[in-house]
Amino acid sequence: MNDKAMFSLTYGLFVLSARENGIDNGCIINTAMQVTAQPNRISIAVNKANHTHDMIMHTGMFNVSILSEKAVFDTFKRFGFQSGKDVNKFDGYDGWKRASNGIAYITEGTNAWIGAKVEQTVDLGTHTLFIASVEDMDVLSNDPSATYAYYHASIKPKPQETKP
Repeated sequence: MNDKAMFSLTYGLFVLSARENGIDNGCIINTAMQVTAQPNRISIAVNKANHTHDMIMHTGMFNVSILSEKAVFDTFKRFGFQSGKDVNKFDGYDGWKRASNGIAYITEGTNAWIGAKVEQTVDLGTHTLFIASVEDMDVLSNDPSATYAYYHASIKPKPQETKP
């Protein structure tokens, strides 16, 4: 079996946000999709090690901000390379607004956001699959969505060459 076949699947990149006890948090995820149109439902897969995961388990609410090709590496560092258990990821960050559900969504380097309420969870061992009804959403720009491949090719810094 050639495990590299999995690399041929396409993925978007998203900032998943939640709010619990007056505290905002978010993390980067690569698994979000619409699963039904009527009623409108989405699913997200979230690593159980993420603090955002626990917040969603407790509150049953989340927002997904769809990262565009205009996203900068600092957004990935802020929401993907540190834990909300240790730092307030929204502290000193202006690229967001608060949705009608009370949860932050990212406006900087994104093209849309979706607010959702959890209807069902599926335990996947290391991850939880959340199936949720869409409560609110909006388009923020017409910029193309960033894929995981685009992130590696155009956003993530390349290693500096070392001189022999």
